[in-house]
Amino acid sequence: MFQNLDPLLHSQLRLAIVSILVTVEEAEFLFLKEKTNATAGNLSVQIEKLQEAKYIKVEKSFKGKYPLTKCAITKKGLKAFEAYVQVLQQYIKPNN
Repeated sequence: MFQNLDPLLHSQLRLAIVSILVTVEEAEFLFLKEKTNATAGNLSVQIEKLQEAKYIKVEKSFKGKYPLTKCAITKKGLKAFEAYVQVLQQYIKPNN
């Protein structure tokens, strides 16, 4: 029996954000923007949704005069990502 894919992670941009954060300790907003080719506005909205779900944590500070936003995956986010991958594998594995 197939399980449903997590709708929060099924969004292409949110999945990209979480996939990047799984591989790094933390990532700055501009790094995520560059890697995902997202607009700043869209990236901000998707980061906020992931933060509200507690899949990522966001730290805002300043680097000199400029705002600095850093994101990192949480244990809950990592668990959700791993579950998403497992469900996806169910869909792509041939039946035995």
